[in-house]
Amino acid sequence: MTDHQDIQQIYFTLLQATTFDEKSLDYAIVDKHIHNAILLSKIGNSGVSIFDLNRKEHLFYSLNFAELLGYNLETIKTHGQDFLDDKIHPNDKLTLFKNGITALKLFNNFSTDEKKNYKLINEYRVLNIQNEYVRLIEQHQALELDPFGNVWLSISIVDFSPNQENFDGVKSQLLNFRTAKSIPLNDANAKPQIELTTREKEILQLVKQGLLSKEISEILSISIHTVNTHRQRFLAKLEANNSMEAVIFATKLGLLE
Repeated sequence: MTDHQDIQQIYFTLLQATTFDEKSLDYAIVDKHIHNAILLSKIGNSGVSIFDLNRKEHLFYSLNFAELLGYNLETIKTHGQDFLDDKIHPNDKLTLFKNGITALKLFNNFSTDEKKNYKLINEYRVLNIQNEYVRLIEQHQALELDPFGNVWLSISIVDFSPNQENFDGVKSQLLNFRTAKSIPLNDANAKPQIELTTREKEILQLVKQGLLSKEISEILSISIHTVNTHRQRFLAKLEANNSMEAVIFATKLGLLE
């Protein structure tokens, strides 16, 4: 795999990590959100879509969604998000996936109120029907949480960026729209904001070498219990299912350099 494919795989693995109890989800409220999204698209001429994180599909695209770039809406509905993703500038797409990984991990650690109050804002380049790159600004926000505090429905609002003359890659941030607190994610070279302690990194490096907890405890002169405690902590931080998956995630995210 290329680095791009690896980063993309990590992103979709994280996106798929949350499981939902569909019986606890009230799909009757979707019509209300679609009604409001239609009004929003008409007022600001924004492209609006609603995404279902349970079924991993878009439930709604506004009629003008495709008009921003000149494409046919039915083509987008038929081919799904992949159609639009293929139009993103290659350099911007990789950065968006990296920033998306950071955003997902941060978002998963937010409180319920924070999940309701933060939005992800991305600005990036997309190819239009005239084969020209234009800058779009896209805002993602939670519409509904499930009973366990997981984001179930999200809304995306897309407009032309006012910075059409500035083609300097991607700008991303998490913005709390109630407090104005901003978490910038726009440095393409920045490592995701996941903090591993020095000891966690040491143990991960040794796990990467194929050592078992007993061997690690002897090398670091700590108990097996302490080793396993650190392992559980970095598994939780990286949202990995096992230690080797944690090694892969940490390596790809640049946390073991």
